[in-house]
Amino acid sequence: MGTLYITGNPESDAFLNADGTALLIGMLLDQQVPMEWAFNGPWTLKSRLGHLDAKKIAAMDPNEFLTLCLQKPAIHRFPKSMAQRIQAMCIVLADKYKGKGENMWADVTDAQVLFERLRELPGFGEEKAQIFVALLGKRFDIAPNGWKKAAGVFSDSNPRTVADITSPETLLKVRTWKKAEKAAARDEQSRPLK
Repeated sequence: MGTLYITGNPESDAFLNADGTALLIGMLLDQQVPMEWAFNGPWTLKSRLGHLDAKKIAAMDPNEFLTLCLQKPAIHRFPKSMAQRIQAMCIVLADKYKGKGENMWADVTDAQVLFERLRELPGFGEEKAQIFVALLGKRFDIAPNGWKKAAGVFSDSNPRTVADITSPETLLKVRTWKKAEKAAARDEQSRPLK
């Protein structure tokens, strides 16, 4: 069980904290929309589907799945591309991890292996994979050897990402930090924007 607080919906947060597939889908959706909206996406899908079974989602007709993602409120600002990515992620989970997101890290003792597995998922670039490693380490006590190195700057104590959110207060701290970095023309890693 994790300690993540993000959506403002206790049921949605509990689902994220208990289900690895939900957590991965939330992280996938966390781009170009507010964090709360992104991480509530798995709960929305579960409510519409009656489950969040990666094997069943992988086997769905893509147009049928897209229709579910387009229902109001849409799953994301870009529901079509995100529906495709979610389904592609679920195919990977079904094929390699017995349909369960948590199986990606269940047997991992080396954080670099975890990082490389995450990079194989659609939509998980280097930074998103680093943030997810930090999220597992900080909020879920899943800390394979070298997790801080694999997470990069996201393992530090700066309140910069979803990995640092456990309450309304810490959510506000992350928002404040992001706003300050944006005002200073820096990214989440405190690097100058190009």
